[in-house]
Amino acid sequence: MQSIKHLFKVGHGPSSSHTMGPAFAAQDILDKYKQMTHVEVTLLNSLALTGKGHLTDYIIKQTLYPVPVTFLFHIDVSKHPNTMVFKVFKDDDLLDEIEVKSVGGGDIIYGNEISRNKSIYPHHTFLDIAAYAKEKEISLYEYVREVEGPEIDEFLSFVWQTMKQTVEKGLVTEGVLPGDLEVKRKASTLIKKRNEAESHSVKQNRLVSAYAFAASEENAAGGIITTAPTCGASGVLPAVLYFLKEVEQVNESKLIESLAVAGLIGNLIKHNATISGAVGGCQAEVGSACSMAAGAHAYVEGQTIDQIEYAAEVAMEHHLGLTCDPIDGYVQIPCIERNAVAAIRAINASGLSYFLSDTRKISFDMIVETMYQTGLDMHPKYKETAEAGMAYFYKGKNK
Repeated sequence: MQSIKHLFKVGHGPSSSHTMGPAFAAQDILDKYKQMTHVEVTLLNSLALTGKGHLTDYIIKQTLYPVPVTFLFHIDVSKHPNTMVFKVFKDDDLLDEIEVKSVGGGDIIYGNEISRNKSIYPHHTFLDIAAYAKEKEISLYEYVREVEGPEIDEFLSFVWQTMKQTVEKGLVTEGVLPGDLEVKRKASTLIKKRNEAESHSVKQNRLVSAYAFAASEENAAGGIITTAPTCGASGVLPAVLYFLKEVEQVNESKLIESLAVAGLIGNLIKHNATISGAVGGCQAEVGSACSMAAGAHAYVEGQTIDQIEYAAEVAMEHHLGLTCDPIDGYVQIPCIERNAVAAIRAINASGLSYFLSDTRKISFDMIVETMYQTGLDMHPKYKETAEAGMAYFYKGKNK
């Protein structure tokens, strides 16, 4: 299992697999082939079907500029859903042909590689981590710090500051998101109307929703966000942490610790299953983000390791089967609203875990395995293709 530094990435939205990953690949090409005169890029499967809405072609062109780039779009189900093939030319001569897979969360692998990043964690299941931490009488945060080293705190502080800035920028930005859907930003409206609700619970939900909309709208606009664990799910964890800061008055050092716990949960999902919507559907993205946020919230609330596990499990369990069906390929509908719903659900899952963890029957490891198998069984058209679900039935009304 890799460092959580490879899970939390800071960069431009709207998609970690369709924007960040391709940008990283294009930069590698640019650095390696100094003599190239033009590049032909073939985008396959999910990248072919939703790449334009996710700005895949745009970010590759921008990264390789001023080298001319042409694009081909192709379906080949024998290939990974997010495959790119770069043909690099010097005049009429083909210098190289490079196959790259964007495997989720901004990670890329070349050819038959398994991973580009070194595994540093000695344990690969929540069960083993929990047993080790209990034996040593340390918290999950202390476990992460033991493996990653004390410098992880500085990295997580940077991640938190970025998340906070993203939420705060989104809360004050109005207008319409880029793209043909003409979706209006709603975060500023939600925050302005937060006091119009009659009950405390409704006010709380409105605040959490505003924070999630703020981060997700920044992502949809191509702003600076943090993958948590992906761009498409980047509003869930920041919303919960920002709510803990603003409403619960939790100090920043505790929030940074909770980020380590969230990262550990996300890392387990990434290692044992997938965080890619093109592989597992939205359950792998927003479902994973909800688990991470639920675990972070439970940690801040002082819950035990078993309770944190239960919070993360409940959060994932009730996202099982969630499809990824972005309308017109934009990370807007249903993605933004879905982040808000998941942020509220994460807090609710943490609340349930406080009272019910001693009655649980399902482990976190089991629900991660279940999510992965569910994603593999899901029809490919429901996994980030914009060919099914809401994307199929949407007729351009009620924008």
